[in-house]
Amino acid sequence: MSLDHDAAIRRRPMKGLFGRLLARRDGATAIEFAILAIPFFTIVFASVETFVAFTGEQLLANATETMARKIRTGEINSDWKETDYRKAFCEEIKILMPCSTSELTTPNKLYLDVRHFDDYASIPAAVPLVDGDLSSTDFKFNPGGKKSINIVRAYYRWDIVTDLVRPLLSSVKSKDGTQNYLMVATAVVQNEDY
Repeated sequence: MSLDHDAAIRRRPMKGLFGRLLARRDGATAIEFAILAIPFFTIVFASVETFVAFTGEQLLANATETMARKIRTGEINSDWKETDYRKAFCEEIKILMPCSTSELTTPNKLYLDVRHFDDYASIPAAVPLVDGDLSSTDFKFNPGGKKSINIVRAYYRWDIVTDLVRPLLSSVKSKDGTQNYLMVATAVVQNEDY
């Protein structure tokens, strides 16, 4: 017998459907990819979403600093309406966090708190949480005048799509049951003598 004849005998398919599936190897890569694709793409999309959420946090922090600077210099003062301030804030974050027209009057995702205080000790230090949810009942738009101490706080509910870690880290519940991550940015300034 020749070597070719021995190889042909070894390559003969096994009898029965199950035996033929075990003998064939040309679809193994496709099956392995199908098994690994779901966790792989979940990790990839979670990484991308985490990156975008981190960028959103930086955008919110920069917008808060910008708006606090405008209050400090008197560009934004007590003559402004709250809706005008919200609109100006939304312009700062619109690249990643667009505000709807209803968001300008009724906060759903973006919550803003601007208040003035007589001294630094009176400024609230904690995030106002009640029963695990953000409490915006004390939020106001009341920037102070010359030399007043102001706090500018911005809270944004970022919707989570594929991120596996943030729901475990977030201690804030959503009112409608959807998963979201609460972004927080704060700036404290003392107004100039404008």
